[in-house]
Amino acid sequence: MKWSTTGPRDRSRAGARRGLRGLPALSLAAAVAAAAGGNAADLEGIRTHDAPDHTRVVFDTSTKVAYKIFSLENPLRVVIDLKDTSPEATIALPKKDSDLIKRIRRAARPDGAYRIVLDVAEQVDPRHFQLNPIEPYGYRLVVDLHAIERRRPSPIIRMPDGERDVVVVVDAGHGGDDHGATGVGGVKEKDIALAVARALERDLNGTEGYRTVMAREGDYYVGLRQRAEMVQKHSAHLFISIHADAFRMPKVRGAHIFALSERGSSSEAARILAERENRSDLIGGVGGVGGISLDGQPSHVAETLVDLSLGFSQAGGIEIGDTILRSLAPTARLHKPTTRLQNFAVLRAAGVPAVLIETGFLTNPEDARLLTNAAYQRRLARAIGDGIRAYVVKNPPPDTLIAARVAAGGFRYVIQRGDTLSEIALRYRVSMGALRAANGIKGDRIHVGQVLRIPGAAGS
Repeated sequence: MKWSTTGPRDRSRAGARRGLRGLPALSLAAAVAAAAGGNAADLEGIRTHDAPDHTRVVFDTSTKVAYKIFSLENPLRVVIDLKDTSPEATIALPKKDSDLIKRIRRAARPDGAYRIVLDVAEQVDPRHFQLNPIEPYGYRLVVDLHAIERRRPSPIIRMPDGERDVVVVVDAGHGGDDHGATGVGGVKEKDIALAVARALERDLNGTEGYRTVMAREGDYYVGLRQRAEMVQKHSAHLFISIHADAFRMPKVRGAHIFALSERGSSSEAARILAERENRSDLIGGVGGVGGISLDGQPSHVAETLVDLSLGFSQAGGIEIGDTILRSLAPTARLHKPTTRLQNFAVLRAAGVPAVLIETGFLTNPEDARLLTNAAYQRRLARAIGDGIRAYVVKNPPPDTLIAARVAAGGFRYVIQRGDTLSEIALRYRVSMGALRAANGIKGDRIHVGQVLRIPGAAGS
């Protein structure tokens, strides 16, 4: 077989006929050529990440490599030959193989290539590309294994009109190769973001009239455009992106929130943070950063749609950000008490009220200790959820159950352990007097399980 220097896959006629019968193709797929000069490369590491629709295998190399990829059957396997490549002495195979990959084998070839064999559990379509160095990574060869039976595109989900749920896309930042910030004790932002996002998912799904959509549910990377597209796919009303921060001075700590700005940042630190977050697609292994879909629109219509989308997401983002911050205040130390503005790609593309929540600074020992504590993660998620609920009660999306409840005279809240009347009033931005009057309460005594009516926007 010839070492190719081009990107497209080349199927033989026999392989194509097998593909039409649903069998794995026995053809060669070739990719980017070796760097100029053809110097020998070192294979420095191998990693795997499972995503819902594919499994990613990443090969860290000292330079670009020429490679061949082909599939075999009986048993099913994918073979990767790296030309003029040698493994480093310390290289180890991934400790845990993925659900799709049963085993990884490797050996040097007589022709000087280094062969890696992936024994797979089902027929796959391997897609592949190389990435240039970007901190903290060098050159990478990425192979995404898409199970053929799972390749059918999922239908676009459109919720019917009427009293439907308020849909919130909960985005756990980073994932896979994109670790995000690294803090005290080696704690990674991607892990904290996912833990808090899962806690928020449970909190919101436990509230009548709300449904969450998780942008990612495991340790894999989802492109910024794909995260934002989930808003359109699920007809979502809000986009909440969960992160954790880092700073060169360990004494800096506290939670803070960003909304979209098209005119620069609230501070130099915010600008640096945005540059770091907007590089995620390059680190995570996705090309380009996208926005809302404007296919087929005349230029003047496209510009108007972008302006309307940005205006809506910015205005709503500031209000929901400030509401969540007020809800967070009794639970978490705040780095900044008001929502800050920054041009984050993932917020820009969402097109609905959207915020990016920095839950704390992983480089601060106290923040790192709290953010790795499961009980604190749950309290943090509850406070964020309370802020979301307070915003929605004041701004109920039309045709939702929440809007119907507010229009009917208010919204009902079940008292939870630890609640106080003053905190509930603050959370839902109503006066203590209005809350007492709506519920016939003379003092401040409430009890777990008691149902309170929150006066709605209709003045009830």
